Amino acid sequence: MAELTALESLIEMGFPRGRAEKALALTGNQGIEAAMDWMLELVAQKQREREEREEREALERERQRRRQGQELSAARQRLQEDEMRRAAEERRREKAEELAARQRVREKIERDKAERAKKYGGSVGSQPSPPAPEPGPVPSSPSQEPPTKREYDQCRIQVRLPDGTSLTQTFRAREQLAAVRLYVELHRGEEPGGDQDPVQLLSGFPRRAFSEADMERPLQELGLVPSAVLIVAKKCPS
Repeated sequence: MAELTALESLIEMGFPRGRAEKALALTGNQGIEAAMDWMLELVAQKQREREEREEREALERERQRRRQGQELSAARQRLQEDEMRRAAEERRREKAEELAARQRVREKIERDKAERAKKYGGSVGSQPSPPAPEPGPVPSSPSQEPPTKREYDQCRIQVRLPDGTSLTQTFRAREQLAAVRLYVELHRGEEPGGDQDPVQLLSGFPRRAFSEADMERPLQELGLVPSAVLIVAKKCPS
């Protein structure tokens, strides 16, 4: 009768019947207080286990977060390294293409020189230049020093084509006029029929037609530095 009273009392206090019966049995039916202590200890134990489990899960989530962060950082670093490597390869490729283009221009100039030398029966570059006039006496000016002539190492050439368009390019002052003609031949538009007629270069003002001998002379020597405007006229083949 005492057990029944203890069981009923525990049920009235809100404990489930199954848990109350188990508590009384495990405590040797020593009364309500012993059963309550056992059930409260069981609740506290489950609470501790839940807290420990939550703490372990939190630690695992933090490790995963750090691991993912490290993987993301490593992936970002690999991406940056790949971009830098691709940029370096692109610069090397552009430099190689530029060197190859310059080599093709030099070879084309040499071929043109050889063809003109063969066509005109000798080396065009060996033709003597007209003698320079002897300088006359310069009046002395004690109060004013002569101006210093500026030396340019580059020149900007604008070439006007027969169709009204123009080409602009910067050349070295010591490059030959043949380099300008070759640049025009490589960059002017295709003519109907696909044939490219030879070009004749003329100076803008005063009007002057450059000869084959002039093609071997530096731009600086021809008075085209620091800038000049040239006109392209079709040259009738001889």
